[in-house]
Amino acid sequence: MIHKVIKHTNNVLRHTKRVIIFVIGVTVLLFGFVLLFTPGPAIVVIPIGLAILATEFLWAEILLHKVKKKVKETKDRIIK
Repeated sequence: MIHKVIKHTNNVLRHTKRVIIFVIGVTVLLFGFVLLFTPGPAIVVIPIGLAILATEFLWAEILLHKVKKKVKETKDRIIK
């Protein structure tokens, strides 16, 4: 009986952590998108939001990798 309670508690905590990370990550990401239209460092904030989401979600990790690749390609083009 105790084993089932512990297992259930671990599942609840894991899902709660995912929800909290999702809310924080999406909030930072949306703030970054707002900064695209207002003065502010959107180029910095958007990857931070993706990095937060990437700690729990594969889709965000893939998107973050694509953003990093695009930034590197752009930097290399500018430096040449």
